[in-house]
Amino acid sequence: MPNNSNNENVNLDELDKLSKNIGIGGFLDKDINEEKYRKKMQRRKEVQQKRLEGRRLEKGLIIVFTGTGKGKTTAALGMALRTLGHGKNVAIVQFIKGGWEPGESKALSFFEDSLKWHAFGEGFTWETQNRARDKELTKAAWEKSLIYLSDSHHHLVILDEINIAIKLGYIELSDVINGIKMRPPLTHVVLTGRGAKEELINTADLVTEMSLVKHPFREKGVRAQEGIEF
Repeated sequence: MPNNSNNENVNLDELDKLSKNIGIGGFLDKDINEEKYRKKMQRRKEVQQKRLEGRRLEKGLIIVFTGTGKGKTTAALGMALRTLGHGKNVAIVQFIKGGWEPGESKALSFFEDSLKWHAFGEGFTWETQNRARDKELTKAAWEKSLIYLSDSHHHLVILDEINIAIKLGYIELSDVINGIKMRPPLTHVVLTGRGAKEELINTADLVTEMSLVKHPFREKGVRAQEGIEF
């Protein structure tokens, strides 16, 4: 019997290539007249609709925000806000961080019935100066995380800066991967922090790496400012 799944994948690959060849329009093709442009975009719309129809799977995603650039936690919290806006529950567990109350926690307190926020850290390593205590707090954060990861009541679980906790040796990567794999089928999990391990990246469904191009602290001596960094 023919493998319909493989045939569908081939067709989707062809549609993806066709979509790329048609392009996204605008003034990228300056030599095309308006009538040809309209027909081209109509064709793109038809192809896009078929691409959407061919992708019907829903699943809980493993999402990683990593890299040396700013914005990893911000991206995760933006996803939290989106989820809350759809009336679904979110749990946020912060590793390492916790020595201050960020502006986001104040703003998102409006969703107190739908949002659980826990900050287990006591600051950066050079502030705490106590590896044993940092590891103890990481253990507590992970135990809290497992409660939310095992509960289908929460649509999104954010493990903020857990990649740093892994990198510093405060928690085993294998424990994290096994833990997130045990979550309910439709629960999404976001893991943030620079230096995400290759095995975690390979396990993830979506990985975004923030690249540092310029930073005012390093290049211009501008300190962290309210509303921008915290």
